[in-house]
Amino acid sequence: MKRNTVFHILLLSYLIAKTAFAADSFVVEDIQVRGLQRISAGTVYNYLPVNIGDEFPEEKQAVAIRALFNTGFFKDISLEKEGNVLVVNVVERPSVAKIAIEGNKDIKKEDLTEALKKIGLTEGKVYNKQVLDKVEQELRRQYFSHGKYGLKIKTEVTELSRNRVAIRIDISEGKVAKIKQINIVGNNAFPNDKLKKDFEQSPTNFLSFYSKDDQYSKQKLSADLEKLRSYYLDRGYINFSIESTQVDITADKKEIYITINVKEGEVYTLDKVKLNGELIVAPEELTKLVKVGPGEIFSRKNATETSKAISDRLGNEGYTFANVNMVPDINEQQKTVTMTFFVDPGKRVYVRRINVKGNTKTRDEVVRREMRQMESSWAASNKIERSKTRLERLGYFEEVGVETPPVAGAADQIDVNYTVKEKASGNLQAGVGYSQVQGIIFNANISQDNIFGTGKRVDLAFNNSSIMTRYNLGFSDPYYTLDGVSLGYNLGYTTRNAYAANLASYNTRVENASMNFGIPLNEFNRLGFDVEVKNTNISSTSISSTQILNYIAKNGNHFAVLDVSAGWTHDTLDRPTFSHRGGQQRISGLATVPGSGLEYFKVTYKHQHFFPLSNDFTFRLLGEVDHGGGYGKTSELPFFENYYAGGTNDVRGFMQNTLGTRDSNNRPFGGSTKAIGKAELFFPLPFLSELKSVRVGTFLDGGTLANSLSLGGLNNNFRYSAGLSGEWLSPFGALAVSIAHPLNPQANDLTQAFQFTFGSGF
Repeated sequence: MKRNTVFHILLLSYLIAKTAFAADSFVVEDIQVRGLQRISAGTVYNYLPVNIGDEFPEEKQAVAIRALFNTGFFKDISLEKEGNVLVVNVVERPSVAKIAIEGNKDIKKEDLTEALKKIGLTEGKVYNKQVLDKVEQELRRQYFSHGKYGLKIKTEVTELSRNRVAIRIDISEGKVAKIKQINIVGNNAFPNDKLKKDFEQSPTNFLSFYSKDDQYSKQKLSADLEKLRSYYLDRGYINFSIESTQVDITADKKEIYITINVKEGEVYTLDKVKLNGELIVAPEELTKLVKVGPGEIFSRKNATETSKAISDRLGNEGYTFANVNMVPDINEQQKTVTMTFFVDPGKRVYVRRINVKGNTKTRDEVVRREMRQMESSWAASNKIERSKTRLERLGYFEEVGVETPPVAGAADQIDVNYTVKEKASGNLQAGVGYSQVQGIIFNANISQDNIFGTGKRVDLAFNNSSIMTRYNLGFSDPYYTLDGVSLGYNLGYTTRNAYAANLASYNTRVENASMNFGIPLNEFNRLGFDVEVKNTNISSTSISSTQILNYIAKNGNHFAVLDVSAGWTHDTLDRPTFSHRGGQQRISGLATVPGSGLEYFKVTYKHQHFFPLSNDFTFRLLGEVDHGGGYGKTSELPFFENYYAGGTNDVRGFMQNTLGTRDSNNRPFGGSTKAIGKAELFFPLPFLSELKSVRVGTFLDGGTLANSLSLGGLNNNFRYSAGLSGEWLSPFGALAVSIAHPLNPQANDLTQAFQFTFGSGF
């Protein structure tokens, strides 16, 4: 219908133009355009297929009119000849002065406006009725994707002065159509509930208000069908097929019924598994990567994982574009499959250049020294990814991305492009707490992890609370040598009122100076050494316990020691904060040098591991054991070097430092042995899952303090708690909060359900 209308207009315009011309052909001496309001004459000249000096025969008239109509700017066009002057008469289409959208609630006005803009309807553009028809189609598509099938749209076009129009779109969204039922027909091996367990869509349930899983979506249905197909193919049903899918909506547009008809077929087992093609890597090494074997039930998932594992292994050897194709040979009579993995490594690929963008502050050498992939060497997938991980672990960047585009004109070269987004490496950390005796307590730490973009760290810590006065100046260079040996210095002064920190009643003053350095053994293992000179003064108070008074009477109150510590760390974490995968083990020991004012030792073992359950869910297990004691002239670990437990860092729900043994005044006295265990499940904050700087979790903590390494002594003093935690990497420092419930508190325990720290690391 619309095509006929346009044809008639063109035909009528052509006949009028033909009548207006007295001669069949003439040479155009001038061109005049009449009827323009907004559009410039130059625009018409640009589209008109004739210029001054051209001969203009009769057959070109229709061509000229069609060219101008195709611009979409005009609703009427005619041509006239006045002497040898070509006159173009036009009537412009109106422009859109205003677009008003009313009634939209489910979809934001900005999103609708952007969608209309993409199909050509926006303020200032020429109004075209055909575009308005497309608008209605686009709006229906948008709302149908949100499950609103009762949608009603009314458009109104109002003519305004100066050849303009106002468009008003009234939307009646209606209610979201809910999925009432999902039926799977033809399944005999597995019940419906089991097959639908991992579907993204489901009938309305008590969590649907949040998950929106009861809203029908064509895209989600396609994903669910693929999950259903994978479920069967992973369990040997190699001939499984989905025969048909019906989606029915009730007459009132409120309920949807989905029916999926399937054909299961028979279960197939593997007869043989073969590796063919150009293997490159030793066959026995690739065989270890095969996750399927003869006699097993066929599983597409395991076969796909095998293909990927082999492909990744070849990628580590520089065959970035290797293809590993899974070729099944099905024996219908025996119901068996011979699986062949055909390896096509392609050409070995080399890295032409490594480019880094976005490091506006951090020096290029600081970034490049973390690279494990080198230029001009063959591209190793594991080295490229490890380089990305090392950049993330620096802590200088919010985001790190990597791309490996092929080099134009070279089939065996790629560039490796790292893109980083700088973040503030200066940090102001604060700790806030509350004591019934001292009230609010405040401390702060100012640090610069990447001073002047060099990668060196400088930090100044100070605390002027009534609990502690502390000043500490530290410096560290992670690349003191080119091969990654680190060097650091610390200088500190600390006085502490132990009673105000929930401990026994005594005061300490400590001056210390230390030097430390670290030696990388390989990519994941590192040795660390520390030498410290420490001068400690102990003073009792009027309410000090018998244990403290006796210790000072026996050993004095001033101790100068030289201690040496060493540690080994194995670290495979993917990120320094909010880790998602990998683990960290640390064994360390400290001992004072014989002849020091006190002779004692401390040893620590800590192990934590992160297990990725999905892209957003992470499970962590942590265990830590600490023990100390005396040697030589010192019979036991000095009480002011004891370990303490309770609070946000170990067993949440119990007041800071209050677990363990107590002195004669019933004050926490710590212990020479400490054991801590944690199990925690992290997940993104509901409704704000896009925020990568925030996560919440649920946890189970356990911990104990004792003065013995015996398992019986440790076990009898264990305390447990469970609760919820929240962590936020704010611009001002890390914030951790927890709400915990002690599971087995004892009579003397001090509990604290809500706890938080500001500025602590995770």
